[in-house]
Amino acid sequence: MSVRILALVGSLRAGSHNRQLAEAAAKHAPSGVDIELFEGLAEVPFYNEDTDVEGGVPAAAARLREVAGQADAFLLFSPEYNGTMPAVLKNAIDWLSRPYGVGAISGKPVAVVGTAFGQYGGVWAQDDARKSVGIAGAVVLEDVKLSIPGSVTRFADTHPADDAEVVTALTEVLGKVHSAASAAA
Repeated sequence: MSVRILALVGSLRAGSHNRQLAEAAAKHAPSGVDIELFEGLAEVPFYNEDTDVEGGVPAAAARLREVAGQADAFLLFSPEYNGTMPAVLKNAIDWLSRPYGVGAISGKPVAVVGTAFGQYGGVWAQDDARKSVGIAGAVVLEDVKLSIPGSVTRFADTHPADDAEVVTALTEVLGKVHSAASAAA
């Protein structure tokens, strides 16, 4: 069974190492795994319940929900900003959590991975993302973790797609997400 995984990258920077990590996942996805990197998180306005009404949902948020609704599972890539996840990733989780109990992310497997400059690779941010997405109704794959430290130096001259250790770890993550999504189907 082919599994469609939607990748949400919490960094908007063009040269983001988390973006590169998502690209590496897409490039090295094993057979039966299709990864789509969502483009447009920067255009999704901050969640506002006043605009989250029929006919009022901003186009960018509606598009995010539509694409997410077609996904079998999610892979969130989170750097660490001041000890937590970036606002853009939290905002995406907020939009996908509504309507409560039946949002586009509800009941679907989610894994959180990432890289950061610090010595722990963004563990705090990734833990916060797991907590938030779990409360939002997703099935968090708590045992699927990948936190790569020292991103600025590790990926200074090497794209994550060309780092054998990273590729091996990403392939393992994708295999576990695939298994969880297949079991949920």
